[in-house]
Amino acid sequence: MIVFEKRPSPSRFWAAVTPVLAVLATMIAGGVMFWLLGKDPLVAIRTIFWDPLFDPTFGAYSRPQLLVKAGPLILIAIGLSIGFRAGIWNIGAEGQYIIGAIVGAGVGLAFYPTESRLIFPLMVLAGAFGGWLWAMIPAFLRVRFGTNEILVSLMLVYVAEAMLASVSQGLLRNPDGMGFPGSRNFKEYPAAHNGEIIAGTGMHWGVVMALIAVIFAYLLLSRHMLGFQVRLSGEAPRAARFSGVKPARLVLFCLGLSGALAGMAGLFEVTGPAGQVSIDFGSGYGFTAIIVAFLGRLNPLGILLAGLLMALTYIGGDLASLMLGIPAAAIQLFQGMLLFFLLAMDIFTNFRIRLKKPEAA
Repeated sequence: MIVFEKRPSPSRFWAAVTPVLAVLATMIAGGVMFWLLGKDPLVAIRTIFWDPLFDPTFGAYSRPQLLVKAGPLILIAIGLSIGFRAGIWNIGAEGQYIIGAIVGAGVGLAFYPTESRLIFPLMVLAGAFGGWLWAMIPAFLRVRFGTNEILVSLMLVYVAEAMLASVSQGLLRNPDGMGFPGSRNFKEYPAAHNGEIIAGTGMHWGVVMALIAVIFAYLLLSRHMLGFQVRLSGEAPRAARFSGVKPARLVLFCLGLSGALAGMAGLFEVTGPAGQVSIDFGSGYGFTAIIVAFLGRLNPLGILLAGLLMALTYIGGDLASLMLGIPAAAIQLFQGMLLFFLLAMDIFTNFRIRLKKPEAA
């Protein structure tokens, strides 16, 4: 018989190897899916992972987009990972991302057409505050009433999407937009525009903030007492309580931090690549960042690499849809396979496979 024997402690080797194996398994399973769709699997995989970086025709456009796509994923995933490490599950980062964009954009549009260097920093703070405030709803309900933050944060995503549709057609609608939904375009408002810092690189302030968040999270988790409390709460909740960790404060900190980072990501996106508040502004970054967090093993440096990899699948997926006619739903399924295989192979981190002879009756 094949049996799973629990390891005395999680294997560091398998913890490091499983993300790589998950990517390889995703390529194989994705290749089979593309073959069933009538596409050449090798060409499809090459188009997704190789052409955006090295193809002379598409690389010049795709390479800068890698940072554009990776920035919000990394920024959101860093905030989520700190909560996940503490056993606090914020699944509603998409809603916090949307609310941060609405609040930050609203502050900027309130000053239109004023030109001042203070407007954009004020918008960043407003975006962070909006995301933080939205995350405080499940945080307060868990601390005060013991509700499940997974359900509350997830349900608030749909509320945020309804608010996005409302302000796009009402409060923030462009008065010069001929009645079409959507706010003014921030690319036409220099004081509030999150443009490229270095032309042709895709580097904007959202990418810079994502890199700062990686460094901050690394130092927090490895050098600060609060990081020790976060790790202890996730690994040994009972020991954490005996050591003096305040669970309520930790819930407020982790959900607040993840909400603030998600809100900033929304603000950087709406003032940069997206350009305006619109009905379809919600891009799913908040949900995809969950995959990035786990693919990076909840480690800041791993999340940085995982964010770049996931951004590559976004760009390569769009290219495969355009060049090979692969349906967008198949690309989304391909991306979801990453998390599926990572969770499936994670069993090897905690269990060994043993061959055992069946015992006689």
